[in-house]
Amino acid sequence: MHGYRPGEIEPTTELLLAHKHPDDREPVAERIARSIDLREPFSSRHRFIDTAGVEHNVMVVADRILDDDGQPVGTAGFYIDLSATLAEAEREALEVRLPELIESRAVIEQAKGVLMRLYGISAEQAFKVLIWRSQETNIKLRVLAEQLIAELCAVPAPDPATVASFDHILLTLHERVPKD
Repeated sequence: MHGYRPGEIEPTTELLLAHKHPDDREPVAERIARSIDLREPFSSRHRFIDTAGVEHNVMVVADRILDDDGQPVGTAGFYIDLSATLAEAEREALEVRLPELIESRAVIEQAKGVLMRLYGISAEQAFKVLIWRSQETNIKLRVLAEQLIAELCAVPAPDPATVASFDHILLTLHERVPKD
């Protein structure tokens, strides 16, 4: 798993610790020391870097090997490489949550746009208004934004002159787009 062929090296605690992810090295060393000091098995979930530089997320379960006098001389156990399992779980979570997040964000942006136009405020101010209403009513911001968009039909339609002005802007936008 670490990238060595069987018999190529003598596995030692120091060698295995050298492969641990820098952020995980000290906690794993502490668990090993605790196992020796307290004479108990250990387990750990951590990362290590193999000889090719690939990071693995693993679970290790080990127990002490004792000599004839009952003194610890090593450990025996097993690694379970969780990398593929964790990557799959992350991918599945993104596939489920990402569309929800995009949809939630879209309706919030729509609600912000409405507030910006009707009140003549910035995007930041519009977002603060939505947050304020969410906090005041203890209702999720996305839910309030959805309700605002759903109830827009209750707002009177703009007068024909406003619609005509908007139509003109929409149909002539291309004339005012800055050239690269």
